[in-house]
Amino acid sequence: MGSTVYVINPNSSQTVTASIDKAVAPLRSADGPDIACLSLEEGPPGIQSQRDVDGVIGPMLRKAAELEEDAGAFVIACFSDPGLHALREQSRRRVFGIAECGVLTALTLGQRFGVIAILPTSIPRHLRYFGAMGVMDRFAADLPIGLGVAELSDETRTLSRMIEVGRTLKTSHGADVLVMGCAGMARYRAALEEAVGIPVVEPTQAAVAMAVGHVRLSQDSAA
Repeated sequence: MGSTVYVINPNSSQTVTASIDKAVAPLRSADGPDIACLSLEEGPPGIQSQRDVDGVIGPMLRKAAELEEDAGAFVIACFSDPGLHALREQSRRRVFGIAECGVLTALTLGQRFGVIAILPTSIPRHLRYFGAMGVMDRFAADLPIGLGVAELSDETRTLSRMIEVGRTLKTSHGADVLVMGCAGMARYRAALEEAVGIPVVEPTQAAVAMAVGHVRLSQDSAA
C-alpha cells in the first residue's frame, strides 16, 4: 500500500488544479504523506451539469485504478462528488468526496450551514445530495454567484459576488457557517471569511485534512 493522497480534479482545468494544490499546501509536511493534485484530461473544462457529473465517472475510475498501488487515499475534488460510491467499491483505499467532507466539517463549526454555489443549475443537484446525507435540518440555504467555473479566475468579480452571497446567507437565511460549493473557489476562502465574519469551509481542504489524518493514523497503527 502506498501513502500518497491523490486529489483528483475531475475537470480538465489546470487553473483549478493549481488553485487546489495551493489550497492544500499547508497540509503538506516533511514526514508526509505526499499530496498529489491532478486534473482529469478527459473531463470538461468545468463540471456544471448532471451530464458533466455522470460523464467523468468512468475516466475517473480508470485514473484511480492506475494510481491504486501508490495511493494511501483518494479525494474527489468536485462538489458533486462524482463517482464517490463507485470508487469506494473499486478501491481498497479510503475515498473522500469534498462535498460530503465539507458539509460534515461545517456541522462542527456552526448550527446552520449555507452553501455558495456557482450557478443556479447546481443547486438542485446539491439539494438532492444534502437530502441523501440527512443534513437538511441543519441546512440554511444554497445560493449561486452566477459565474461558471472558467469565470472564477476573475478575482475581483468572483470575490465581490461571493461576499455578497455570503452576507445574504448569514443575514437573511441564518447561516452561521459557509461552505464553498466549488473546488475552483479555493483561493478566496480567507478573504471571504474575513469579510463575512463567520467560519468558511473550503471543501477540498476539509477532505484532504481527513485523508491525511487517515493515512497518518494507518501508518502509525501498522508500525
